[in-house]
Amino acid sequence: MTDAFAIARLPRAFDSSLGEETRALVPDLSADQGDLIAGAAGSSPYLKGLIEREKDWLPQALSHPDQALTEVMAEARVLPPDQLKPGLRQAKRRMALLTALADLAGAWPLEKVTAALTDFGALAADVAAKAEIAALIRRGKLPGMTEDDVENAAGMAILAMGKMGAYELNYSSDVDLIVLFDETRFDPDDFFEARQSMVRATRNFCATLSDKTADGYVFRTDLRLRPDPAVTPVCMAMEAAERYYESLGRTWERAAYIKARPCAGDIAAGQRFLDTLRPFVWRRHLDFAAIQDAHDMRLRIRENKGTGGTLSVPGHDMKLGRGGIREIEFFTQTRQLIAGGRDPDLRVRGTVPGLAALAEKGWVPQDVTEKLSDHYRAHRDVEHRIQMVHDAQTHKVPQSEDGIERIACLMGISSDELTRDLTNRLVEVHELTEGFFAPGPSSTSAQVPEVAFDKSILARWTTYPALRSQRGRRIFERLKPEILSRLAKTAQPEEALMALDGFLAGLPAGVQLFSLFEANRHLIDLLIDIVGTSHALATHLSRNASVFDAVIGGSFFADWPGGDALQMELAQALAQEADYETQLDLARRWCKEWHFRVGVHYLRGLIDGAQAGRQYADLAQAVIAAILPHVTDNFARKHGPAPGRGVAVLGMGSLGAGRINSQSDLDMIVIYDPQDQDMSDGPRPLATRTYYARFTQALITALSAPMSQGRLYEVDMRLRPSGNQGPVATSWASFTNYQQKEAWVWEHLALTRAHVVAGNDALAEDIETFRVEFLSGPRDRDGVLGDVAEMRARLAAAKSPAGIWDAKNGPGRLMDIELMAETGALLSSVPQRDVHSGLDGAVAAGLLDVAQAQTLKDSYDLCWSVQCAARLLSGTVIEADKISEGGAAFLCRATGFEQVEQLQAALQDSYTTAADLIGSVIKEGEDGAQH
Repeated sequence: MTDAFAIARLPRAFDSSLGEETRALVPDLSADQGDLIAGAAGSSPYLKGLIEREKDWLPQALSHPDQALTEVMAEARVLPPDQLKPGLRQAKRRMALLTALADLAGAWPLEKVTAALTDFGALAADVAAKAEIAALIRRGKLPGMTEDDVENAAGMAILAMGKMGAYELNYSSDVDLIVLFDETRFDPDDFFEARQSMVRATRNFCATLSDKTADGYVFRTDLRLRPDPAVTPVCMAMEAAERYYESLGRTWERAAYIKARPCAGDIAAGQRFLDTLRPFVWRRHLDFAAIQDAHDMRLRIRENKGTGGTLSVPGHDMKLGRGGIREIEFFTQTRQLIAGGRDPDLRVRGTVPGLAALAEKGWVPQDVTEKLSDHYRAHRDVEHRIQMVHDAQTHKVPQSEDGIERIACLMGISSDELTRDLTNRLVEVHELTEGFFAPGPSSTSAQVPEVAFDKSILARWTTYPALRSQRGRRIFERLKPEILSRLAKTAQPEEALMALDGFLAGLPAGVQLFSLFEANRHLIDLLIDIVGTSHALATHLSRNASVFDAVIGGSFFADWPGGDALQMELAQALAQEADYETQLDLARRWCKEWHFRVGVHYLRGLIDGAQAGRQYADLAQAVIAAILPHVTDNFARKHGPAPGRGVAVLGMGSLGAGRINSQSDLDMIVIYDPQDQDMSDGPRPLATRTYYARFTQALITALSAPMSQGRLYEVDMRLRPSGNQGPVATSWASFTNYQQKEAWVWEHLALTRAHVVAGNDALAEDIETFRVEFLSGPRDRDGVLGDVAEMRARLAAAKSPAGIWDAKNGPGRLMDIELMAETGALLSSVPQRDVHSGLDGAVAAGLLDVAQAQTLKDSYDLCWSVQCAARLLSGTVIEADKISEGGAAFLCRATGFEQVEQLQAALQDSYTTAADLIGSVIKEGEDGAQH
């Protein structure tokens, strides 16, 4: 029984005599194993030397390679301090030899080869570092540390970077390390002594690995990826490193940390440090500015290393040259940086797994991923064989014919085949990646717009904050011809130009949005649509440009997921954040993206006004429901858990009815049930009534306070019992008593649209049961109609319509029809909350006939469409003399009319008809009440 690896391919011997000479040194091998030894030794002087030194160990290792691998690692782990240098060097020889032969034979895939080398690198660093820490502790050079602290290296954390971090180590790699220590482990007075000792330990363990002795070396170590290596010590305090990245960290350092992982020393401390860097590495928005940074980095590397010339295989740098390994790594890491802040699934360390994750999420086409992954593996094979020849730290294909022939021999192919295949691969990698970093001009960008735009407007753009930096201007100048070309094709180019001017003026400083447009030119169409149509959306965009991320972040144009799915998504996102303010900012950012999505879908005709109203309401309810538990927990930390059953948030008005527009306030009542508890139990206990009053204020603040990401919603609590004079939160007992004994008819009418949107499930069920039972009770029909008539008169006196486009206020408009529907629902005990159901209730109550109800339904739908569209267009009531061409076109599309004049006539007729109809019903009731 043997677990010897299966030989799938064999290298050829460049010098057959040397190959046979080496084969003779290891006689107890199978024929294939002998051919493998001869081919390897006949082409690689380095491998020949390893075989000669390990000839006694090799036969058993080839028979049981996995067991041999395990034993090498285990023996290295327990080396005594005085045997560390020779022991680690012997282990490295055996690791290098075994992995090389398994690789050349095709027995182990690339990933197993590089993982074995990487695991050994981590083990060697761990053993060497802990030996130094143990020596310092014995000598009393690490204050406060004992032998028990050796296990976690007294807080020294070694981060593996680059290929080491990604389990991609090659044969002759340096190991890129960043060494830090957890300064909190030491008394502040001992900090400088501890740092000095940690620096000494770092230098010593690196020397243990990299010094060349008669036994060779283990790994060359490179510590230059640490912050500002020219002036900082080789081992830094974590707090100092964190401050550096927060204030001075650059894009290349962010990219480097994609692959970072704690590999040795205090693993837990290393992971905590990486967790603190997560906001630095993974930006919350789609970071397209990283493309330019990466491109600039590539150009600097080409210039400094001289790798930017024409492609020629002899002497080509497989790592840094055109079409090489670094091109694939940059392509992958830059896309990960762009989107990984929004999608944790993209935060993978390996290049091939990173490409697979990007393909799965739609950021890279599947065929491109497959090609680049195949080329990456092939490139790494060539790189390994280059390094196998002399164990040289090089990535360059040899210049000489003999040198290339040696590489071909190790691969078991001819030099012509190697050159041909490598040329094709390098060319294709370059073609697949170069366009991403340096896209050529689009077909549109070269076109000169026929419209003569106002030059004074164009000239002032460079004075705006977003265009003051040289980089911002440079990117925008590349985009400007395309933007102007598309503006020229709008219905009113000058009008659209003014709207775009306002948008640009409102943008903050920075290049992120322009970088996003440059990488996603189709977004320019959407921008022109918005600025040419909706002033409100354009203003929102200029203040929240990052919402464009959502458009290209995956499922922007998919079907609406529904309120439950939205609540779950936000709840999961909030659960990832521990800080309360960070949670509130995250909720604002998340809500803005979904709010923007509804607006764009509506603007582009993917949904109608009724669907938009429901989606805006779904979003608001999801936000309240997801935020409420975090407000509850944060408040409870100060004042203890909520007494009794806690709260339920009762949505009123349009929120309760499940239909709001883009600018709606949220009408709410907070109801609490303390049961028999009169105080909270916490660090600062409060009386129950005070507890819930302050809690409600905290909830209002969480929803409406302006923060770095703006505010969520304005909150209106005036519909609570006794209005602004009543307590801000209402107890369950007070609420029921008030409704039954003290409430006015208008408050009973408001109850017809009430709906619990968040809070304690049992309390919510009790509230709904009470609502339905209360509405089903007997009513004084004439008394209700008399009060409604008085209410209607007061509303008309308080809020006269602002013009033809004010579809909300005034006789025959939204509020008037809603009042009629609420009256019908109250008098006929209708539990449904929507206007159509209420109007059906008015039929059941004998207030309307079926035809009249349908007339009011049609009027309401038209008013809603106009109201919802108007709020999206301007954020307020549209002024008749200021409606834009694009706005007029959107209004017509949203309401189904061809001409705006036809819509105006239909609106006026609808207002008059509905007002007369409602007036006649209310008058009859009023007359009945008087009699």
